Amino acid sequence: MPTLFCFGLGYSAQHYIAEFGRRFDRIAGTVTTREKAAAIAGAGIGGHKVEAFVFDGAAAPPEVTAALMDAAALLVSAPPDDADPVLRHFSGAIAGAPQLQSIVYLSTVGVYGDHGGAWVDEASPAAPVSERSRVRLAAEQEWQALGPRADKPVAVLRLSGIYGPGQNALIQVARGSARRIDKAGQIFNRIHVEDIAQAIDAAFTQRADGVFNVTDDEPTPQGVPVAFAADLLAVAPPPEIPFAEAAKSMSPMALSFYAESKRVRNDKLKRELGVHFRYPTYREGLRALFAREGSIAR
Repeated sequence: MPTLFCFGLGYSAQHYIAEFGRRFDRIAGTVTTREKAAAIAGAGIGGHKVEAFVFDGAAAPPEVTAALMDAAALLVSAPPDDADPVLRHFSGAIAGAPQLQSIVYLSTVGVYGDHGGAWVDEASPAAPVSERSRVRLAAEQEWQALGPRADKPVAVLRLSGIYGPGQNALIQVARGSARRIDKAGQIFNRIHVEDIAQAIDAAFTQRADGVFNVTDDEPTPQGVPVAFAADLLAVAPPPEIPFAEAAKSMSPMALSFYAESKRVRNDKLKRELGVHFRYPTYREGLRALFAREGSIAR
C-alpha cells in the first residue's frame, strides 16, 4: 500500500493531496503546532484522511521516523532555517527508508538571483541575491547529494510566485491591499497552485531526477495581473506607485524580491515530464478563480 509523507503540510502540499491523494492508501505529514495537527486530523485534506505530526525543526519525533519507513513518496516543502531541518534530523532515515521510491523537493526560482530581466532556465547559473535564497540553494544541493547516496531520485521543483484559491490578486484588490508597483525593467513569473500539484504528481509518477522550473508561460511586471484582476471585478485598479516610494514601507523579504528580475523558462518541465498547464498565464488562472470565488472577492 503506497504511503505519501509530506514534510510541511502547507498551501502547495495541501492542494496536491486534495487532487492526487487518491493515489495513496496512507497520507502523513508534518506541521509546526499541535493546533494545526489537531485541525488536519479532524478535518482531513480534500476529503482524504491525513495523519499530522508536529515537527518544528528542533528534534526528531520518533513517530515521524516510523512513518518514513512506510513511505513510497516523499514531498518536502518545509523551508530551511540556517540549514535544512529535515536533513538535519532525518537524512539517515530517509536514505534507509525501504519503500521510498521518489523524493520531490519544493524550492524557488529565487536561487537564480538577478539576471536583469533576461531569460533563465535550469542550465543558467544559480547566483542567489538574498540570504534566504542562498540557504535555499544550499538545501537543494544537499538533497541532490542525498539522492545518489540513497539510490533514490530527487526532483527539485523551483517554483515562481504562487497564487490560487484564497491567495490571489482578486482578493487583494477586493480588500484594498493590492498595490501596483512601478519599477523599470522589473519582471516576475508566477504559477497557479493547481499547476504545482500537476508538476509534483508528474515528478512522482515518473520518478523524476534533477531540477525543473515550475513557472507560467508569461512573465510580466508586478502590476499587470493586479490590473487584470481589477478589470474582472469591474473596479478601478489601484494607482501605480513608484518603487522608490513603495520601498519605504516594504518588509526586508519584499525588498529582496524586487532586487531580482528575470524571465524563467519552463520548457524542461513540459518536455521531460509532459506537464500541460491548466493556467499557462495569469489570465486563465485569474478568470478561473473569478468564476469560482468572484462573489467572495466582490
